Amino acid sequence: MGRSTSVSAAHEVDLKPYHTFGVEAKAEAFVSVSSVTEVLAAVDAYGGMPGLILGGGSNILPLGYVPGLTLHNQFGGIEVAAEQADWAWWSVGGGVVWHELVMASLSAGLGGLENLALIPGSAGAAPIQNIGAYGVELKDVFSRLEALDLITGETVVFEAADCQFGYRDSYFKKEGKGRYFITRVVIKLSVKDHLIRTEYGAIRDELQRGYSQSYPQPRPQDIARAVISIRSSKLPDWRVLGNAGSFFKNPVVPIEAAGRIREGYPQAPVYPQSDGTAKLAAGWLIDQCGWRGQRRGQAGCYEKQALVLVNHGGATGAEILALGDAVAASVYERFGVALEREVNVVGQLA
Repeated sequence: MGRSTSVSAAHEVDLKPYHTFGVEAKAEAFVSVSSVTEVLAAVDAYGGMPGLILGGGSNILPLGYVPGLTLHNQFGGIEVAAEQADWAWWSVGGGVVWHELVMASLSAGLGGLENLALIPGSAGAAPIQNIGAYGVELKDVFSRLEALDLITGETVVFEAADCQFGYRDSYFKKEGKGRYFITRVVIKLSVKDHLIRTEYGAIRDELQRGYSQSYPQPRPQDIARAVISIRSSKLPDWRVLGNAGSFFKNPVVPIEAAGRIREGYPQAPVYPQSDGTAKLAAGWLIDQCGWRGQRRGQAGCYEKQALVLVNHGGATGAEILALGDAVAASVYERFGVALEREVNVVGQLA
C-alpha cells in the first residue's frame, strides 16, 4: 500500500486486560490504533490482514494464542453530524465505549438507545453483532458507518441495507468478516416524540417499582434506569466474574417445532416471528437441562442466568468452550434444538 508512517507492534502481548472473560491468552502482535494512518501503517508493517480486530473484548472467547496481528480499535470522539427538529445524527468513533454513548445521548435528552443501556463493548463492534436488548436492535437506530477496507486501503461508507443486519448478525460476520475496520458509526436519535419500548414484561415490572410514577409516559431516561437495574440483577459484573454475556443466541425455529416443544412444556417461552418462525429462550432451554449454577472445574453456568457462561477464576478458553459444547449437546438431545454461539471464539490452543 506504500504508506510511509510507521508503527511498532508489541509482541506476545497478554490479552487478559483486553477482554471480559478473564482467560489467559496472548497475541502474536498487538497495536492500538486511533487513526486511519495508524491502521494502514500497522497492516503494511505486518504484511497481511489482521488476525483479530479488537474492540471492548466483550463478545470474544480467546483460546490461548491469537496468531497474526491484533488491532485494538481506539478511535474516539462523539460528534453531532446533523440536526433537524425531530432527529439528531451522532457520529461516534469505533472505540467509544457503548454504554458511555448511551448515557451521553440520554444526558442530551435524546431517545433511541435507552433499551440498549449497559451492553458492554464498543460502538465499532455494535453493527458487527447488531447488538440488541429488550425489543430494540442496533439496526433500529443505525444510519450509516465508515469502515476502512484493509485490502484496498480505501474508506467505504455502509448504509443500513449494505450491512445486511439480521438477528445478532451482519455482513461483517459473513462475507465481510475481517476485511473491514469500522472507524465511525452514525446513529439516528430522536429529539422529541420518543418511541418508548416497554413490551418486555421485565421493563414494565421495573417501571411499576417507581421509575416513572411522576410521569404519565416514561421517558427514555426511565427506560434506561429500568434496563440497567434488570441487567445488573441478572448478569454478573465481568470484573468480578469473567463472562461475555449471553453465550448462545436465542434459537429461531419453525413454528411447528416450537409447537411441539409447547406440547410437552406448556410454560416454554415462545415468541412468534413475522416470517412464520418462532424464537425460543435459550436460557430457559438450558435451565430445563439442569445447567444453571453447574460447574465443570472453574467454568460454569451463572446461577442467576444459565445462558451466561462464567469463569470462576483460572478457567481456560478451552474449558469454557468445552462447557458450552456440552450445554448445546444436552439441549439438542432433549429438545432437538441446535444452539448457536453468540460469543466469537478467537485464536487457537497455545
